[in-house]
Amino acid sequence: MADDNSYESMLCVKPEVHVYRIPPRASNRGYRAADWKLDEPAWSGRMKITAKGKLAYIKLEDKNTGELFAQAPVEQYPGCVVESVTDSSRYFVIRIEDGNGRHAFIGLGFADRGDSFDFNVALQDHFKWVKQEGELAKQEASESTAPKLDLRFKEGQTIKISIGQNIKKKEAGGAKSRPMAMGLLPPPPAGKVGGVIPPTVGQPTVSAVQTTADPASLLDFGSPGPSAPPSADVWGDFTSAGSNSSKDAVQSGWVQFS
Repeated sequence: MADDNSYESMLCVKPEVHVYRIPPRASNRGYRAADWKLDEPAWSGRMKITAKGKLAYIKLEDKNTGELFAQAPVEQYPGCVVESVTDSSRYFVIRIEDGNGRHAFIGLGFADRGDSFDFNVALQDHFKWVKQEGELAKQEASESTAPKLDLRFKEGQTIKISIGQNIKKKEAGGAKSRPMAMGLLPPPPAGKVGGVIPPTVGQPTVSAVQTTADPASLLDFGSPGPSAPPSADVWGDFTSAGSNSSKDAVQSGWVQFS
């Protein structure tokens, strides 16, 4: 955010503060509030902390009329404008200015520790924001001066995209046979359906029924007849047996299922 002298924001307001006259600093070890006359403040009123751009202002005003008693412009915190005392967290030494180049140091005290805590936090937050804004401005300045990468196509430059090759690779990959699911048996080989082994070339045809027993005794249901001659058809015996058994079933009174 750029500095705006016409806009002033409010950071903190405390309805009651006390101002003390302080003696000159005796040593470099700091100020002590115990050296002040804490029961006899020189002035009491309202305190405001405002911000205009990067500067913060500590303003002391009359609590009834709002008349300005003194103010202290703060350029950084912690700094020489606001200094804590060594023996208390409720008292500070601030440097006030009259607008003509003259300044003086006064003691500032709060009746409650929570008020002094808010005073600290308001100044810390403001200058934390000022620091972040400064870092952001430096980063933007460095990015604006850095050469930009030109990704535009040069004159006569082309680009080639091979779409057909990718599709062929995908189809080739999808045509691979899937592995057989676990737990399923493969189908029986051709020629072994029903337990009958097909005859080999050059060998006489023998039915499965003839290898086990006499077909005349197995297919004899009461009507004797001449046995059929051997046939080259491996299913010949089963066909004759089926035809004879169906005729006998009709003669004996059984229902014929087709």
